[in-house]
Amino acid sequence: MSTPGLRALILLVFSNLCWAAPPAADAPIARLDEELSKQEKIYRSKDAQTLQSYTVDRSLAVYAQGLPSGFAQTLAELGPEDRWLDIGAGEGQAILDYYTPDYDLIQPEGRKRRGRKAQAVAISIEDRSTPRWRQAAADIGVNQLQYFSDKPLRDYSVDELGQFQVITDVVGGFSYTTDLSLYMEKVLDFLTPNGSFYTVLQDVRWEDGANRPYYEGSKFLTEISNADGSEMKICSWLKRITCAEVTCESKANWEPPMEAFRVRKTCSEVKVPPLATVQYKAGTPPERRFRLKTGETVK
Repeated sequence: MSTPGLRALILLVFSNLCWAAPPAADAPIARLDEELSKQEKIYRSKDAQTLQSYTVDRSLAVYAQGLPSGFAQTLAELGPEDRWLDIGAGEGQAILDYYTPDYDLIQPEGRKRRGRKAQAVAISIEDRSTPRWRQAAADIGVNQLQYFSDKPLRDYSVDELGQFQVITDVVGGFSYTTDLSLYMEKVLDFLTPNGSFYTVLQDVRWEDGANRPYYEGSKFLTEISNADGSEMKICSWLKRITCAEVTCESKANWEPPMEAFRVRKTCSEVKVPPLATVQYKAGTPPERRFRLKTGETVK
């Protein structure tokens, strides 16, 4: 073959390879869309077997046991001018427990503070509010007890929800989101200065690195890697957020074991280290892999 003919053949092959590239590049996006569709079906499911692993009725006692130490005291100290947001609230059982006379009686000086409660707001992807919730809202007042549903946290604005002194998330959006960095940006936006976000993650590498994945032959449910592919702990990533004071506690007695986090907002100039979503597999909760977008390595 002549040199011009060889050059033409090379150009033709190269051109075909370039045109063939987009489907391969789009494949991860297609897979993500498929997994998100599966996840949406889990959210909306009324199937008893699905709901057995997708808990919607956690009590305030479970919150106090699972969240970092200090949560119960922080909640007890809220007054009528304060506000509490519960993300992934399900039936809103924890908030309903907060409003009972029994809750007042077990708190220090509970009798003096009886009735002096913070405003509570529950949000959930799906509306799982119960007749008990609606009756409580009617009795207590719709401005005191609110329930929002049918969209994720990222679609709410501060103008819509306001700001809060305490935000909780017990295996809610923090465990399910496809965009962990955006989620934390939104949470911190909803917090007032000195407000605290209390949350947990199941089956993740603890801050001290002492644990292994709970499921034999599997990886941790949520993992973050540095840009170079090396491991980064969830706690380490949270501690890189500016204007945030973070504490992390391991919860070895839970199944699966958890790590609990308190993130206190210390100023308004919040910056969250950006993450790219590498993998997402639907579940209760889903399996997720993220990678730090910047080149800096975090241990």
